[in-house]
Amino acid sequence: MYQHNPEIFYATTVIGIRHNGKVALGGDGQVTLGNTVMKHSATKIRRLYNQKILAGFAGAAADAFTLFERFEEKLERFSGNLPRASVELAKDWRSDRYLRRLEALLAVLDAENTFIISGTGDIIEPDDGIAAIGSGGPYALAAARCLIKFSELSVEEIVRESLNTAADICIYTNKNIKVEVL
Repeated sequence: MYQHNPEIFYATTVIGIRHNGKVALGGDGQVTLGNTVMKHSATKIRRLYNQKILAGFAGAAADAFTLFERFEEKLERFSGNLPRASVELAKDWRSDRYLRRLEALLAVLDAENTFIISGTGDIIEPDDGIAAIGSGGPYALAAARCLIKFSELSVEEIVRESLNTAADICIYTNKNIKVEVL
């Protein structure tokens, strides 16, 4: 029997990968409201801090814009230091009355770091340099791990193929894919 899990954001798939000295982040374009597709071409990823940091979100769009703004402020304050800005955002997110109500996850990457940041104060640094969030995240993660292990694809191609795999499985993910590469 299907049971809705509030820990999973039924909204999107975003995956970021650091592999062979390259970094790519991609996301699908679908926006859903309940069980209705409202938009096919949303942009859920962006470049930050002088084009040196990639960030993507899963969750409520308005919440994500607020988080992107706060995160950009942290990056400016700490001169683009991604680990420090991530820790400071997570602390604010967990303790601030307003921010604590935001429902989203962020995946952030630069040339040396990969983090997933949540509103519970969690900052996860994946061992393999792959950050996958959203309802299709586990599918994209599995595909990326296999593609890295068994293919010679570029990091951009791995991100695209991982998102396509997630879109084939997750009803909250489409094939309108956008990818940014550092």
